[in-house]
Amino acid sequence: MLVGNKWDLHHLCAVCLDDAKAFAKQVHTFFMETSVLEALNVKNTFVEVLTQIYRVVSRKALNIGDDPAALPKGQMIKIETGTMSRRQESGCCSS
Repeated sequence: MLVGNKWDLHHLCAVCLDDAKAFAKQVHTFFMETSVLEALNVKNTFVEVLTQIYRVVSRKALNIGDDPAALPKGQMIKIETGTMSRRQESGCCSS
């Protein structure tokens, strides 16, 4: 998400609105202008961020199926037995 802040000072802006929108479109993200001073789009921006996070997390949850205890699909990590040193086996605080 690309957020243009200080909309109330648009006469001092360093990046024109069209360039910001074009960049957001190029990188496949959402663009919104805000102004805390004028209370413009502040709440909407947070709602949009939370909505996008929810969508990403929901998609990942669907990929693991209906079992909430299932591990997400990914790379397998192989842990070999017998490779720990004596110090590691006895714990971190033992002498």
